[in-house]
Amino acid sequence: MERTFISPLDNKMRTSAICLLLLTGTLLSPVGHAADTGLRAGTAIVDVTPQEWPLTLRGSFFPKPAKTAHDPLHVRALAFENGKGRAVIVIVDVIGISRDALDAAKKRAAESTGWRTDQMLIAATHTHSAPSSRTEGPAPQVAFGKRLADGMVEAIEKAIGSLQTALVGFGSDEVPDEVFNRRWYLQEGTMPLNPFGKLDKVKMNPNRNHIVRPAGPTDPEVCIVDVRTRKKKPLGLLANYALHYVGAINIGERQVSADYFGEFARIMPWRLRAMSSDNFVAMLSNGPCGDVNNIDFHGKRAPRQPFEQIRIVAAKVADASWRSSRGIQEYSSDAPVTMLQREVPLDWRKPSDDLIKRAEKILAMSKEEQAKLPRLATNYAQRTLSQTKREGKADCLVQAIRIGDQAIVSFPFETFVETGLEIKMKSPFKHTFVIELANGSYGYLPTPRHHELGGYETWLGTNKVQKDGSDILTRNLLEMLNELHSGKGK
Repeated sequence: MERTFISPLDNKMRTSAICLLLLTGTLLSPVGHAADTGLRAGTAIVDVTPQEWPLTLRGSFFPKPAKTAHDPLHVRALAFENGKGRAVIVIVDVIGISRDALDAAKKRAAESTGWRTDQMLIAATHTHSAPSSRTEGPAPQVAFGKRLADGMVEAIEKAIGSLQTALVGFGSDEVPDEVFNRRWYLQEGTMPLNPFGKLDKVKMNPNRNHIVRPAGPTDPEVCIVDVRTRKKKPLGLLANYALHYVGAINIGERQVSADYFGEFARIMPWRLRAMSSDNFVAMLSNGPCGDVNNIDFHGKRAPRQPFEQIRIVAAKVADASWRSSRGIQEYSSDAPVTMLQREVPLDWRKPSDDLIKRAEKILAMSKEEQAKLPRLATNYAQRTLSQTKREGKADCLVQAIRIGDQAIVSFPFETFVETGLEIKMKSPFKHTFVIELANGSYGYLPTPRHHELGGYETWLGTNKVQKDGSDILTRNLLEMLNELHSGKGK
């Protein structure tokens, strides 16, 4: 058998090379992360566009089926880690997701990743052109519900699995000309009866010929969390804007759409010159906009073709995000990541005996008799009786996240803009924004002041929890922000 002679010098060189390989392998090991000190971030995007049709689109008292998709629905995720601090933020292109469905998805993701469920925030964009997230009903709905649930888990897994050393910066700009408060005081004698046969003091989306003044403010701020690789290449961007869905002009068949949230995510890579990146993910979260929409009540806007206004709004928010990014002076490589959450129980609103009797009487009427009642009286009679079946309390999950100088808080409601402005004003952090419809979907959350004014958002069945619920949740979130600012959290 032929033997190969190895000189002492060759042997020494080979031993040195092996040691270097072993050392390099240790440093690059995905388990040890010895070289991954400081902030790490990961991104993911998962397509959850329906594959089976027809599907009923939520977001209307009289929903209609869709048989095609105008544009895809996605689940997008952005994960952060620094030491023991972790947070993953997931944005989903649907109108809302129940607490039960989200808890189940988080539990599955926790089992597969090792991250805790209290390190996960999942929010809906509130597009009105998407199917329900339910996993029961006709076969196409069941299939979509399962696809959506699997997509949320997959997005969390991929974002966590792609963690890399990163930089993060924060900024903001404004888009004031696309947000309008939709609740209005009207001229005397022009207020119609509400579904309960009463007169409100303000009305949502009224006849513009009757308007006097809006009942609340708007928040034009576009906030961003801009995540970069250590080489300052775009890795991820989370934006926040307090505007309801925009919607398309429905001509002919209805179509599934991610609304301006999806269009923003599609064009943002071009704004940041990240078109060729395989892992850059942009996502737009919905801020407190329960009383804000995209309708110009003074009629200054030219007519639009279907989906045109979606593209216009998305482009403006993307431009503002680009300006925000260009204005960032410093990116941090060691921003602390901490997260807190609380379970805050709120009482369910219960109808009075008189309201129950009225609802039962309405539902016993003939269709001809019901047609003579105030608009939506039958719908709210059904909602009134549904409220009587709610037991216990609404277990509302609220969260507060710190990423360096940026704070993010969440509500499981369609929250009023005044609540978001109050939190921004009172927050101890330099940058703060609010994500609504996160970790559940419990309907509208008017402030006590707006409950006194009435209107659609305050009606029993639209609002489902106690009338001071916004104050209670705001107080809890401000306490949590102060805890995070003082160094507490996990």
